Amino acid sequence: MIIIMALIFILGIVFGSFFNVCIYRIPREESITYPASHCTNCGRVLKPYELVPILSYIFQGGKCRGCKEKISPIYPFVELLTGIVYLIIFLRFGFSVESLKYIFLCSILIISSMIDINTMEVYFKVSMAGFVGGIIFSVLDILKGSDLKVKVLSILIPLLIMGLVYIVSKKYDGFGLGDLEVYLFSALYLSPKLILLSIFLSIIYGGVLAIILMLLGKRKMHIPFVPFIAFGVFTAIIFGNQIIQLYLNLIL
Repeated sequence: MIIIMALIFILGIVFGSFFNVCIYRIPREESITYPASHCTNCGRVLKPYELVPILSYIFQGGKCRGCKEKISPIYPFVELLTGIVYLIIFLRFGFSVESLKYIFLCSILIISSMIDINTMEVYFKVSMAGFVGGIIFSVLDILKGSDLKVKVLSILIPLLIMGLVYIVSKKYDGFGLGDLEVYLFSALYLSPKLILLSIFLSIIYGGVLAIILMLLGKRKMHIPFVPFIAFGVFTAIIFGNQIIQLYLNLIL
């Protein structure tokens, strides 16, 4: 079991390394497959041993071997985060279609979150991958016996709730159409109760940070919201049923 866990984690950090390419190149409208990985400062093509996730960053002291420019610690962070997320999902769902479904969703959310942090934008290219994957997994669920009406309800929940939030907050520039996109494609992977919970959690997470920033006197600071959506979705995936049951026990 330990070997399998290690392999899942390694798979995650390898994909995380590729996600770093997507995060950097997609906002710049560059190909994610060409040219080969290179230093963004001096342009030197990286050697295979410089592409080992996390370890290459450590052994190189966080600097490019060529120009000695510092490499952003965000790169190993994304790799480590992806590895941890993959491992947690595997431990929760094991070898199953659910694991593949949630790993794919969280992969898209990691990419979208980091791009949002860097640019304050949600790119439809990323969201489209989320929609396509969601449709594929939804069809698989329906073929296994899931009710189509339940899938439609999952989409209607964020469309109605967050669509209304978007309309109300539009003049305040507080919630963007891109954020709604992320909720909508996430809904394709989640049950109605889990997408509803993820909306609630993401608002709570974002609200806590907003209050902290207000207390620090940074009221006008713009906050990228996709990371909170991603964290809310991930929490709902892993702990959703327990949270809902705890809530029901408290009110009943």
